[in-house]
Amino acid sequence: MTLPPALARGLDTVLDRAVVPGYTSIGPAVRRRLGTWPADPAPAALAQRTALVTGASSGLGIAAAEGLARLGATVRLVVRDPAKGERARAEILRAVPGADVTVERCDVGDLDDVRRFVADNGELSGDAAVDVLVHNAGVMPPERTESAQGHELSMAVHVLGPVLMSELLAPRMSETRVVFVTSGGMYAQRLRTDDLGYHDGDYSPTTAYARSKRAQVELLPVLAQRWGAQRTFVAAMHPGWAATPGVTESLPTFDKLLGPVLRDPAEGIDTAVWLAARTPTPESGLLWHDRRARPTSLLPHTRPSTAQRQELWDWVRRVTQLP
Repeated sequence: MTLPPALARGLDTVLDRAVVPGYTSIGPAVRRRLGTWPADPAPAALAQRTALVTGASSGLGIAAAEGLARLGATVRLVVRDPAKGERARAEILRAVPGADVTVERCDVGDLDDVRRFVADNGELSGDAAVDVLVHNAGVMPPERTESAQGHELSMAVHVLGPVLMSELLAPRMSETRVVFVTSGGMYAQRLRTDDLGYHDGDYSPTTAYARSKRAQVELLPVLAQRWGAQRTFVAAMHPGWAATPGVTESLPTFDKLLGPVLRDPAEGIDTAVWLAARTPTPESGLLWHDRRARPTSLLPHTRPSTAQRQELWDWVRRVTQLP
């Protein structure tokens, strides 16, 4: 299907705004045939590069690690459960024989453990030690749960831990690609700087998850500016609706209804792998889906002010004890 570029982009946008066709496996199936789909990374595009993938013991995390390994990267699986991590490593090595894949333990939601992880891995402080950092670890607890430091767990795992890890590694992250795996569910939520710990009202797992993903996206301009001097690229991408163990466990009805058209994990994580290897480096600080930059808000009431973004960053900086 070869369409004029303007028409192809218009159809892509229609798919995106219609949600179901754009977020399911229909999206990449159509977009790949439009003629505007960006080229795949060159083979061995990440040779001699080191990539860290958090939450790499299942679903999108394994798919991200496998995709990066296929491009030649040395991949570290950063997981909370080393036994699950070793099973994931074995799965990746079956798919990519000879890949350089190791397992590292870290509970991303525990800020003390994040500090321990970076301190224990002294080689991460070497020159060009981290070339790609994919923040994929995710949680959706059924009831309000707090991290070891007393922060609402979704916000701790999706925002506080990833930012702290990136900041601790930042001195040696020159020209690094940092990618947050976010969620299209954030489009339905506004930035709640008045209740970042989700103390008010009845707790909803899906709402807490989406609020934390909204916070990820709203930090992008701040982080792009903060890390710009190091030429570190930062972006978020959302995978659409992918069939993963997390979706099956946390959203069984959704999984049952849409199972036949859900993306497989490789389709869901494709844009994260593409961003990690794309040449030239894309513009930093943007949200991506299916290899195209997307708006961060579709409704006026979900669009935060600059002051709210700053308030969010001030809170993150304070609780993670960043300078």
